[in-house]
Amino acid sequence: MSSARVDYIAPWWTYWLHQFPHVNLRFQPLDHTFKPQEENYQQSLIFLGCVAAAGLGVNLLCLAIYLSCLCCCRKDEEEEESKKSNSCCVTWAAVAAGLICCVAVGVGFYGNSETNDGVYQLTYSLYNANHTLAGVDSLVTGTMGGMQSSLNDHLSRLGEIFATRGDFVQTLHFMQQMSDNIIKQLLGLPDWEKAKVDLAAIADQTAYVEYYRWLTYLLILILDLIICLAACLGLAKQSRWLLTTMMVFGVLTLILSWASLGADVATAVGTSDFCVAPDKFLMNQTKDIISSDIVHYYLYCSQTLPNPFQQFVLQSLTVFQRSLTTMQIQIQGLLQFAVPLFPTAERDLLSIQHLLNSSEASLHQLTALLDCRGLNKDYLDALIGVCYDGVEGLLYLCLFSLLAACAFSVMLCAIPRAWRQIANRDRDYDDIDDGDPFNPQSRRMTSHHSQQANMHSFCSYSSSMGSQTSLQPPAQTVTNAPLSEYMNQSALFGGNPRYENVPLIGRGSPPPSLYSQPYRNRYSPTMRATYLSMTEDQIRHFGEDFRA
Repeated sequence: MSSARVDYIAPWWTYWLHQFPHVNLRFQPLDHTFKPQEENYQQSLIFLGCVAAAGLGVNLLCLAIYLSCLCCCRKDEEEEESKKSNSCCVTWAAVAAGLICCVAVGVGFYGNSETNDGVYQLTYSLYNANHTLAGVDSLVTGTMGGMQSSLNDHLSRLGEIFATRGDFVQTLHFMQQMSDNIIKQLLGLPDWEKAKVDLAAIADQTAYVEYYRWLTYLLILILDLIICLAACLGLAKQSRWLLTTMMVFGVLTLILSWASLGADVATAVGTSDFCVAPDKFLMNQTKDIISSDIVHYYLYCSQTLPNPFQQFVLQSLTVFQRSLTTMQIQIQGLLQFAVPLFPTAERDLLSIQHLLNSSEASLHQLTALLDCRGLNKDYLDALIGVCYDGVEGLLYLCLFSLLAACAFSVMLCAIPRAWRQIANRDRDYDDIDDGDPFNPQSRRMTSHHSQQANMHSFCSYSSSMGSQTSLQPPAQTVTNAPLSEYMNQSALFGGNPRYENVPLIGRGSPPPSLYSQPYRNRYSPTMRATYLSMTEDQIRHFGEDFRA
């Protein structure tokens, strides 16, 4: 039997995937024929997943070696040029990882959509084929039920009514023979019930699995994009906790990428094995359900090849049509000649006529449904959906997994270097002299110690002297300082002249006499006189805080 066809040609990528080595878990080569029920074939697909797992192990091992070298082989000192070079490397690595991740996510969205479209076309074709087979089964069952039950009941009642007329009874017997002949021809049609149930179950299960597959990949794509953006944000802000978190999620996403790669490759290879020779597989699967000639008729639907099923159908339907026509002629004759003599027979004769008319309409519908073009179109649509869109989408998903693995590997290499640079920056800040006025930490420490000094001076002064009246300055001496100097001094203390009479004790300010001449004009003569009026007891109490 010829199996050449021109309406379906498997795409080139299915032949490429079909050439992948098929090896079981005992490393024995196998045939590339699609046999999903056999254990060895299942092991060959699992072996492809194990290859992806081995790739994950090599990837993690390389990352571990790189991180170990980065942690153990540290230089004692780095020149400024090397620091700039490392910073530039981290920046370019982050940019490369971000670009690769964005490209991977775009490829993943396209592949996920293509795969979903292909599987949707498959399920749609399966539902259409199931509807066609269910329609054939419904028409056959309904026609047979009408002939066996309703027609026989009407003929039995008419036989009782026409008991006195032998010619009418003979006509009824002839109609009974025609009815039995119709039932015999309908019984010769194939039983579609088992095939219909299998198609519906396959379609439902495929749609269920595809929904969760599509949703899972959608979440993985969104997760990859979020991790990539968060890692870039952590590198830009030099946030340690964000980089640490993204490094952990990066390792998990790397594992997911390799796992999805193994699943996609195994699925693509198995589907390609089917797409290279789909007719052979389907004929082997249906040989115990439907005749191989009938399956061949619907798979190829060629007008040039001899088709025994088509001849059988034409013969059966032709006999069916002739029997119905003969019975309708007999009913017309009985309505014309028997009803005037037996008025009670009119109701049964009209019911039989209506039954024959509905059977004739069912015959035309059955002829249209049994034509090979409808089921063959559904079959070709399913093949195109699976082998073109479906396998192509799986290849794009494999590319997404590879690109995502590369992107997160680069990211995992860049994050430790960025962490090291952040640590070096903090160490450089710690090495700056505390007295350096440009050191922000020194400024914060100075402010903190100044507040502590103020609190200490005030408490010591209150506890030892008893009250502030003991340090009241003597009468202010008249000064001949110009008004402009006084206003400048007032502006230094917030523009409020009342700070002139406040002693310098407790503010942590050294005596004006210790300053050089350019800084001596910062304090008014009244304030210098107040400080010089301190007693020896007060100086001994505050110690050498204000001595040079």
